[in-house]
Amino acid sequence: MFTIDAHLDLSMNAMEWNRDLRKTVYEIREREKGMADKRDRAKGTVAFPELRKGKVGLVVATQIARFVAPENPLPGWHSPQQAWAQTQGQLAWYKAMEAEGEMVMIKDLAALEAHLALWMNDDDNDKKPIGYILSLEGADSIVTLDYLHTAYNYGLRALGPAHYGPGRYANGTDATGHLNEAGKALIKEMDSLHMILDATHLCDDAWWDAMDIFNGPVWASHNNCRALVDHNRQFSDDMIKTLIQRDAVIGAAFDAWMIVPGWQRGVSEPKAMGCSLEKLLDHVDHICQLAGNALHVGIGTDLDGGYGLEQSPYDIDTIADLQHIPGLLQKRGYKQVDIENMMHGNWLRLLRKAWA
Repeated sequence: MFTIDAHLDLSMNAMEWNRDLRKTVYEIREREKGMADKRDRAKGTVAFPELRKGKVGLVVATQIARFVAPENPLPGWHSPQQAWAQTQGQLAWYKAMEAEGEMVMIKDLAALEAHLALWMNDDDNDKKPIGYILSLEGADSIVTLDYLHTAYNYGLRALGPAHYGPGRYANGTDATGHLNEAGKALIKEMDSLHMILDATHLCDDAWWDAMDIFNGPVWASHNNCRALVDHNRQFSDDMIKTLIQRDAVIGAAFDAWMIVPGWQRGVSEPKAMGCSLEKLLDHVDHICQLAGNALHVGIGTDLDGGYGLEQSPYDIDTIADLQHIPGLLQKRGYKQVDIENMMHGNWLRLLRKAWA
């Protein structure tokens, strides 16, 4: 079944992990054997061949670069200008992949419909480009609002104002605090550009501020449920209900610590913790029960978000295994139309409305 993944850090993997994503996952793993500089070496799950095998023909692909103040212990860049330059290197990689015929940027309704027409036919998927919608995860690299306009002009269509910790515009996961004045101005400017607000990673205070200020389309590219795993990174039921009222879509995230409670990073193992696709679908089902329908859930794996097999559902080997999900949903009693909506239709409804 045609699938949309609303959150992949493709350029980060290519540029910072030095992965040639034109190769298969297995070739990349082989080349990384013996490397110890990052915990997921030789355990990656995402590359272009596996995306095509899994019929993942459209993704939301990120740029990401955090600014860190001197007292911030998180990794990141020491000035917003450096962070901006990092995102431009990531953009250059996407453009290089376009030149190779591996990817195609989708930034308006006409491009979306043309790409869907290509992928919805029965031709060989191995030769089709992966469509990507460009999103910025964390706004620290937007030096001034003029830079936001520059980014929009080169194709940026979605933005999440925060990532982890304190940010220049908004605080994110594991931080607290309301939107500052720059953050409010950023969100209003996004509104004027008809951009999509990604509500993922905003701390609770900033999240509610953003919902009050922003009038445009909202999605949560990769998020799960606080009721099942109690952490500030997850959405409370009240937050989920608010997103439902906004006709938003929430992408189910595949990071193990967000799926099962009690996960200890670097210690826990997926099989031992019972972290499976079924456990992930508990989060999907929770949202559907709150909504009373299956119109507000999609896929947003984040499977390449700085981890690999060691922190993924144990019944995932590569991203191609997303094709197991329709069968699992069917066993839970979901109808075919519901399954199609969760695999791609809900994202398409949101995009068509946003870009009309």
